[in-house]
Amino acid sequence: MSVSINTAQTPETDQISHQDARSRCAAIRHVARAWSETLDEEGHDEAVMAFVLEAMKVFEEARGAETADHGDLPQPEAQLACSAGLAAAPLPLLEALHWLTSLYSGLLPGETRSRLGAFYTPPALAARLLDQAEEAGLNWATARVLDPAAGGAAFLVDAALRMRAALPDCAPEFALAQIATRLKGIELDPQAARIGQRALEIVLADLAKAARRPVPAIVVHGDSLTAKPRADFDLVVGNPPYGRVTLSPEQRKRFARSLYGHANLYGIFTDIALRWTKAGGLIAFLTPTSVLSGQYFSALRALIARQAPPAAIDFVHARRGVFEDVQQETMLAVYRKGSRSRRAQIHYIHVDSATETRIVRNGMVTLPQISEGPWLAPRHAEHSALIARAEALTDRLADLGYRVSTGPLVWNRYKSQLKNRPSKAARPLIWSEAVGTDGIFRFRAEKKNHSPYFALKPGDDWMLVTQAAVLVQRTTAKEQRRRIIAAELPAAFVAEHGGVVVENHLNMIVPVGKPKVPPAVLAALLNSDIVDQLFRCISGSVAVSAFELEALPLPAPTALAPLAKLVDARVDREALDRACAALYGMTA
Repeated sequence: MSVSINTAQTPETDQISHQDARSRCAAIRHVARAWSETLDEEGHDEAVMAFVLEAMKVFEEARGAETADHGDLPQPEAQLACSAGLAAAPLPLLEALHWLTSLYSGLLPGETRSRLGAFYTPPALAARLLDQAEEAGLNWATARVLDPAAGGAAFLVDAALRMRAALPDCAPEFALAQIATRLKGIELDPQAARIGQRALEIVLADLAKAARRPVPAIVVHGDSLTAKPRADFDLVVGNPPYGRVTLSPEQRKRFARSLYGHANLYGIFTDIALRWTKAGGLIAFLTPTSVLSGQYFSALRALIARQAPPAAIDFVHARRGVFEDVQQETMLAVYRKGSRSRRAQIHYIHVDSATETRIVRNGMVTLPQISEGPWLAPRHAEHSALIARAEALTDRLADLGYRVSTGPLVWNRYKSQLKNRPSKAARPLIWSEAVGTDGIFRFRAEKKNHSPYFALKPGDDWMLVTQAAVLVQRTTAKEQRRRIIAAELPAAFVAEHGGVVVENHLNMIVPVGKPKVPPAVLAALLNSDIVDQLFRCISGSVAVSAFELEALPLPAPTALAPLAKLVDARVDREALDRACAALYGMTA
């Protein structure tokens, strides 16, 4: 069926505000999602692709372009696609194309979307990442650019416009050939690849018309995990998919240099990018900040430090709704292959909408001497001075006489041993709620399925904790007032009950021999505002891991003697915070 567009009814784009257009787009997206949920599983993705391609064709016509015949969408899908194309027409070009291409990812079933990592990049962030590449010296008149996970081609569309602007006096056929030769995208999902290619055809349509030839294939269907790389690109850019992936034995061998434990797609794509980038070239990726910390990415950090140290990092603070359905804390990072630099410029970028950002300069980050360790990076401008002081501290928990382990009890494997009353065999069971946000230990089991005691059986002695320790909640979020929530497990309580059992939602910081500072002093330090700020400069995930705790720069044991006196005197939290801040050369 051919859908004709009555141009007399096409909205005058200069009479419709961008905000009105966005409201229309949001309403249409809601209806389109309801429609997509009625589709059969078989052929679902192809039907959504046809819908989006029809909307893109209507969008082109609404902006005055001549297009080929429309597809054969049945009613009412054709009318809905027509409405989508018309709604996007008043928006700025890059925003409109982002909305249209992301219709495809937004209408995929949740499982499919997660498997493909199909979360498309808002144009504001795509533009900022390309700006970073420019600031690092990329020349659009000559640069060869690759996106190995192209999706809706947000980066490639913007890059194509920049390449074109860098060739102002060229014949159309030469400019088109240059762009097609130097700009490439690989996309695993064939439907997404076709939509991304279509977006490029739209932005280059007038150039193709003047050159009297179609836009060549720029986005191709393929798998970057199996493609044979050629290290001849000046820039490898993109928003790689996130999430764990199961690799074949051959793939694990291939990517062994960047793996520790399970494989994550964005770690693998960073490794892939290094293989495609030529010496002196740039890798510019949007990734979760968790790559900066955690043991799972220790090998990847070491690889980056060796082969392509970071040149610039932007930490992203996005208004709710800018990244649809994505909760990860994210960053924009640019790495230079073959560079010896160990200092990177840090910014904090506020994303107010899909097209609007505010940028705050945050100082510098220096890679640690042990590059596998977490990278200290300022999340706010005021963190720069703190990091400078912390980098001079050489002591860690091990130097204070402690090690970190996870609470040994995985309770749902031992349900029959959970008890509500004490007995000869039962010991207190310590859950995460026993560690209060005020830094005080309270023996309690208040949540559903939480019993206060655990009955030990023969062979369970490995679960028994028989000494004082510091307990730390293993999961906290950046929105909480404190990321580290710690409390002393008092020696008197342990001795009274002949030992306790700690559940695995808690970290245990336990003495190795005789510690150089008491557990109560260590708990006070970890609960301080200054250490909370320092931990936020390390951790970008919700996990408070043993690896990150053991990497925290801490004052030397002798420097902690004044804090120990304050703890013994039971001073208030404000006084403790002032004392802890002074230990880092800061004021509370």
